[in-house]
Amino acid sequence: MSDAGSDAAGLQPSPAAGVGASRPVRAVAAVDLGATSGRVMIGRVGEGVLELEQVARFANGPVERADGWHWDVEALWTHVRAGLAEALRREPAIESVGIDSWAVDYGLLRDGELMAEPFNYRDERTARGVDAVHAIVPFEELYRRNGLQFLPFNTVYQYAADAQLAAAEASLLIPDLFAERLTGRRVAERTNASTTGLLDVHTGEWDTELAATLGISASVLPPLVDPGETVGRATDLGGLPVVAVGSHDTASAVVAVPMSSANAAYISCGTWGLVGLELEAPIVTDAARAANFTNEGGVDGRIRFLRNVTGLWLLSETVRAWSEADGAPVGLGRLLAAAGSVSVPARLFDADDPSLAAPGDMPTRIAALLGRDAPGRSERPMFARIIVESIAQAFATTLRAAAALADREIDVVHLVGGGALNTLLCQATADRSGVPVLAGPVEATALGNVLVQARALGAFDADASLADLRARVAAAFPPRRYEPRF
Repeated sequence: MSDAGSDAAGLQPSPAAGVGASRPVRAVAAVDLGATSGRVMIGRVGEGVLELEQVARFANGPVERADGWHWDVEALWTHVRAGLAEALRREPAIESVGIDSWAVDYGLLRDGELMAEPFNYRDERTARGVDAVHAIVPFEELYRRNGLQFLPFNTVYQYAADAQLAAAEASLLIPDLFAERLTGRRVAERTNASTTGLLDVHTGEWDTELAATLGISASVLPPLVDPGETVGRATDLGGLPVVAVGSHDTASAVVAVPMSSANAAYISCGTWGLVGLELEAPIVTDAARAANFTNEGGVDGRIRFLRNVTGLWLLSETVRAWSEADGAPVGLGRLLAAAGSVSVPARLFDADDPSLAAPGDMPTRIAALLGRDAPGRSERPMFARIIVESIAQAFATTLRAAAALADREIDVVHLVGGGALNTLLCQATADRSGVPVLAGPVEATALGNVLVQARALGAFDADASLADLRARVAAAFPPRRYEPRF
């Protein structure tokens, strides 16, 4: 989930890019919704051109209601509509819209209306759903069928805790919910649907037998569409086509990972760090299940074999708590610069400890994990350094596990998303993994969104592959290299 600003630049395409001299520059709008912020971008693609222009950026995050943590989707919808209007004002030649967001969360529809505010995946209700699902279908069986790592907030567990599901006509994941508001059509884009726990990992289709076993009516599961398909036309935007992209933000981000080796790994780093490999087929062995690796759908039928690692959430929540305590914003850039000057800490903490999952006083919870080794209140640079190094250690551990499970020898790690701006994190990841890190692009998710739309519009040769799209990204946004120091 990329939460950083645009690093757009011009591009001189490689011969493999497949763009003919006669093709004009094509413009599209990309809606990219992250768990802490959202943005609307104009993307321009053509001969010698791959550009992003940010036209709207807005805050996002969990909101606490009487019954728990939710998403304020009406506020998000207002921002999205305003952003798209501004995009069309700036660039009337926009030909389509694509939407991506974080995974697993959904809205329930009945009689054409949203039944309630969607719950946030960090709400504690999901624990009830885990127990209910596993009482019927053991996790071992779930993994064999859906290939998903155990995360207590996977959609299937949320469904089991949702008393309103039985009365719903349809359940739409967040990008599909906004696409429905634009077009009136209810669909489920396949890469995001793969995170629900109800998609068959082998066929890529809804596992209606599993749904029935769990008491989930197949009628709430919309028809599946693939990235590149036209969902419908946005009547409020002059009939502009809405094109399905890799609507799980990580699926879009992986499209824009400029893979430099057949043995490359990736980390899509924002609120979460999605750490893994791109494969042709899923790995659903007992060892993969025990290591808690997931097999999620990617663009062009690829498999994103990865594990979720808590990412910049730990740092952003810590800075937020300090800012509230000080009554003034704590500058992240200055904090990280100071953190870079302190010695590498000897004591780290488990970045994936369950106690760190919910919003709240993050410094206190991290200090509890560190115990007597926790820095004092005046040692914020050291505290920040411990956070960064702990995230990097979790990344390195996961990379080694992925390599072992897939029988690959990783020779380079591409780190994309907002984390690519964090030089301390990039260097620490290289140091702790022992593998070079290539950082960037920052706006990988938006770029992947744009490239899938552009390919659907015919901006590339009909047989343009992911390698062709990635060659464009590598030339337009040269990554920064970090070598392991020890």
